[in-house]
Amino acid sequence: MNTKELKQAFIALYGEGDGQIQAYFAPGRVNLIGEHTDYNGGYVFPCALSFGTYLLARKNNSRIVRFATTNFDHRGEVVLDEPFEKEGKSWINYPLGVISELHKEAKEIEGLDMLYSGDIPNGAGLSSSASIEMVTGTALNDIFGFNIEKMDLVKIGQNAENKFVGVNCGIMDQFASGMGAKDHALFLNCETLDYEKVPLVLDGIKIVIANTNLRRGLAESKYNERRSECDAAVAEISKVKPIPNLSRLSLDEFRELSANITDEVIKRRAHHVISENDRTLRAISALNAGDLEEFGKLMNQSHDSLRDDYEVTGKELDTLVEEARKIPGTIGSRMTGAGFGGCTVSLVKEDSIDDFISQVGEKYKEKTGLKADFYIAEVGDGAKKIEL
Repeated sequence: MNTKELKQAFIALYGEGDGQIQAYFAPGRVNLIGEHTDYNGGYVFPCALSFGTYLLARKNNSRIVRFATTNFDHRGEVVLDEPFEKEGKSWINYPLGVISELHKEAKEIEGLDMLYSGDIPNGAGLSSSASIEMVTGTALNDIFGFNIEKMDLVKIGQNAENKFVGVNCGIMDQFASGMGAKDHALFLNCETLDYEKVPLVLDGIKIVIANTNLRRGLAESKYNERRSECDAAVAEISKVKPIPNLSRLSLDEFRELSANITDEVIKRRAHHVISENDRTLRAISALNAGDLEEFGKLMNQSHDSLRDDYEVTGKELDTLVEEARKIPGTIGSRMTGAGFGGCTVSLVKEDSIDDFISQVGEKYKEKTGLKADFYIAEVGDGAKKIEL
């Protein structure tokens, strides 16, 4: 992203002004393993990416906040002394939700001119919404000197999405965007928020993200449906063993208690969550031991569980994964994110990347009629102020 060009676009939109323009960045994320576990109090293993959302902001000596982005034509503004109202399905709801949450905590802001610019592919499931929330919180915290701890900004971002936008996401996306560290992945317990920065030592291996370019129309409704199914599993098991969430059970405990779940679909949903926690723990151990082959096998098992037990993949994601596994240099491949479109993440040997992109892309188009986009992911830092 060329921040100098972004500054010129800001001035063209809002004028020269008499205040200082400040610049901020928050990344998207990719989750290496641990999918649909975060809202079940489980383990996840995401890393921040080198692309995300940039924000330029400047005080405007008014009680109005103006929102614009280089990504969409739609712009908006809010008067700070009036109630904050959700604006349909507009992207503006993400920063507005953060402002609303800060307002609840008696953190008052002044008028601002704000210009966002994202280089995360739209609809790819790499957490563009979380990056907008985190770049907004980071900017407001800095500009107005709130001194809010980064972890609390993460919670504000999640609350903005849950309570204002209306998506019942877990905390992983905002956490990865806010707390990311270059060349590290984050091993997070989503119930306790205990976490560990784990070095990503991938000698001769790259993280390759493949975007299905499928419109993810089902993702939000099915996401909320899966949450309800997991809640139903907790309710059934709690009749014999009270638990606050599925992740309180080990795989062995679940096998003993699973007969108490009478609905086979609900049982499979629960099995995915609990087995995925087990896979994630084993994957971290494998990575720490330098055993990337084992890590890759666990990635493969993760996708298979998301396909068979959790049923959130679909033809497009399954095709990308199936074709990726045919490439000799692929260590492991799985869907990442909510599912029903979005992206896969694969570990691929560097000398196989060209073959991977050409062959997987060709077979994917042949089988689905869609063109996949591929990105060699660099692991970057979390949300921060940047220089213009």
